[in-house]
Amino acid sequence: MTVQDTLVHYLERLTALMEKIERHDTAEHGILQASLAPDMFPLHTQARIAANFALRACCRLARVPEVCFDAGDDRGDGQVNRYASVREQLDRSREFILTLSIPRDPVDSPPGEDTAGHAAISLPMDEYIQAFALPNFFFHLSMVYAIARAEGVPLGKEDFDGYHRYPPGFSFLQ
Repeated sequence: MTVQDTLVHYLERLTALMEKIERHDTAEHGILQASLAPDMFPLHTQARIAANFALRACCRLARVPEVCFDAGDDRGDGQVNRYASVREQLDRSREFILTLSIPRDPVDSPPGEDTAGHAAISLPMDEYIQAFALPNFFFHLSMVYAIARAEGVPLGKEDFDGYHRYPPGFSFLQ
């Protein structure tokens, strides 16, 4: 499985997570605004950052200019539909990544240059992908999962990775 395949798979998982979260959000966007701690980004921002990390990694691997489909949350009429805008960003990101021609071996790729917080980084492309881009993508994806769980959305590993299966009501703690 390539990096491109992995990121597309988990963007699809993130889309499915967001759909499940929306179905359980009784406060109309309340879960989207939730975070694990006061100084952490809310769920909708975590989802957007995950999509952006997938794009950054794949654009660098394909040697194309970086794109971003984060259009924000305002529909232009003063109304906010964050679920729809996050869903659109995830869909557009996944669709764009699927159009890219990414070499299987990044050995001849230029260094991965980016920012890590306030630090500028320049890493060999394989290290950029394995030690920076993928861990950051999965961090933000995990934050979406963790925030949703903390808000009572019934999620499990199956929702996160799409591979695990457990019988209804299963718990490791019982």
